[in-house]
Amino acid sequence: QVQLVESGGGRVQAGGSLRLSCAASGRTSSSYAMGWFRPAPGKEEREFVAAISRSAGSTYWLDSVKGRFTISRDYVKNTIYLQMNSLKPEDTAIYYCAAERVAGTSDYGYWGQGTQVTVSS
Repeated sequence: QVQLVESGGGRVQAGGSLRLSCAASGRTSSSYAMGWFRPAPGKEEREFVAAISRSAGSTYWLDSVKGRFTISRDYVKNTIYLQMNSLKPEDTAIYYCAAERVAGTSDYGYWGQGTQVTVSS
């Protein structure tokens, strides 16, 4: 069974930085795209924030975080990271790590429990 465990959330002031980690177990994460999501403002569904392809050759971004956030993966540790710089109060959310259920489908069917990020002004 695939398990995703996030860590690294916390509270920072606007302009600060945090690095989130997501450790995967239960299968070889390198064969699947992985990404980060957060609740969309005022909505129940989660919005996509960033994703990285299984080869790490491609990355994808929510427009509002481009240039501020960086996604990367460590194949040895089966872990992906989200480096968040120049944080803004509107980045405050629970951030969820997700992994494709089937490689190449962008069907993010596996989820972590989430980690809280709070940015104060």
